[in-house]
Amino acid sequence: MEKILIDENGDYGLEYANAVWASGQMHQDYHDSKVPLSDADFVLEDEASIMVIEYKNANTKKAKDTSFKTPPFNPMDDKKFASIIRKFYDSLHYLHLLGKYKPVKYVYVVETPNGDKTMRKRLRDKMKTRLPFELQKKIDAGVMLIDKVDVLSIEEWNKHDEYGKYPLVKLEKSDS
Repeated sequence: MEKILIDENGDYGLEYANAVWASGQMHQDYHDSKVPLSDADFVLEDEASIMVIEYKNANTKKAKDTSFKTPPFNPMDDKKFASIIRKFYDSLHYLHLLGKYKPVKYVYVVETPNGDKTMRKRLRDKMKTRLPFELQKKIDAGVMLIDKVDVLSIEEWNKHDEYGKYPLVKLEKSDS
C-alpha cells in the first residue's frame, strides 16, 4: 500500500513511506474540535526531528483558473505572510498534544508565478524574524520551539538530502 498524504486540491501528494510517523489530519482535528487554530498541511517525523510542512502551489491549473477572481498569490503579501507564521505557532499545540518533542523544522514549499530562489530566500529570511529563534536565545532555557526554517520549491524539496526522502509527486488524476 502506497503511503501518501494528498494536498487540499488533490494535485500533489507527499510520499511518507520512509517516515517514522506522518499526518495530514491536523486541519480535520482542529475543525472537528471547533478550535480557532490554523493548521499546517502536513507533519512528518523522522528519527531526529519533526517537519511541519506548509504547501502552497499557485502554479496549478485550478489556481490559475481562479486567479481572475482573486488577486494573484503573492507569498510576500503581509496577510499571506502572517497566515504562514500563524500556522507554525498554531501547529505547536498539535505537536504538544501528540507528545512530539523532537526538534521542529518548519518547511514552506511554495510554487508561485515568477517565484525563484531569490524570492524564496527573502521569504525565509523574513520568516526567521517572526519565528521564535530570538526568543529561544533570549530565554536560553534549553527548550527549543523551532530548530530550522526552510522555503523551497517542489523541485528543491525533492532534491534535498533530507526532505527528498519524502517526495512531493504530481498525482495522475490531477489536471494541473
